[in-house]
This record gives sequence, C-alpha cells and structure tokens, in this order.
Amino acid sequence: MKKLILSAAILLGGVSMQAGNVAVTSSMVQSVNIQDDYKEVDAVPAAIKTALDEAYPGVKLDKAYVNDKKEYKIEITVRGEKSTVYTDATGKILKK
Repeated sequence: MKKLILSAAILLGGVSMQAGNVAVTSSMVQSVNIQDDYKEVDAVPAAIKTALDEAYPGVKLDKAYVNDKKEYKIEITVRGEKSTVYTDATGKILKK
C-alpha cells in the first residue's frame, strides 16, 4: 500500500511540474498585418474587364482596389455569389 501511495505521489508531482506557466515575450509573438496596402479605384483597365468577362460570364464588378505593384483586388458578383479575384494590370488572374 505504501508503494502505491508513493507511486501516485511521484506521478502527480511529475505531472504538476509539466504544467508550468509560459511567459510570452514580444519576440515570440508574430503579428499579422490585416491592412493589405490596396487602395480603392473607380475604374480598372479594359484588359481586366475583358479577362473577367471571359472567365466569369455575367460577372458584375462591385469594387476594385490596386496596390503599388499594379495588382488589382476585385470584388465581383457572379450569379448572386460574391467573390474576390486578384489580377495584374494585363488581366492575368493571379488568385481566385
């Protein structure tokens, strides 16, 4: 019986030592920048409109944004479903 109690005490002592507090330092935290550096524009190049019309028949452009690299983030609606498409200035779709 003594061995059982001693074994339980050692086991519980070992488990409680593993559950220590972890201090989080600023070097351990990686921040995520939500701002994606796109600025809203009123119009997009004709090549983008043509490419979107070919890729998504019946597409409606809701909003368009551009960044410094001349990459466009375009919010579209196709058959009632909203989506975001990324293109370059020539109309090549980068990411759907």
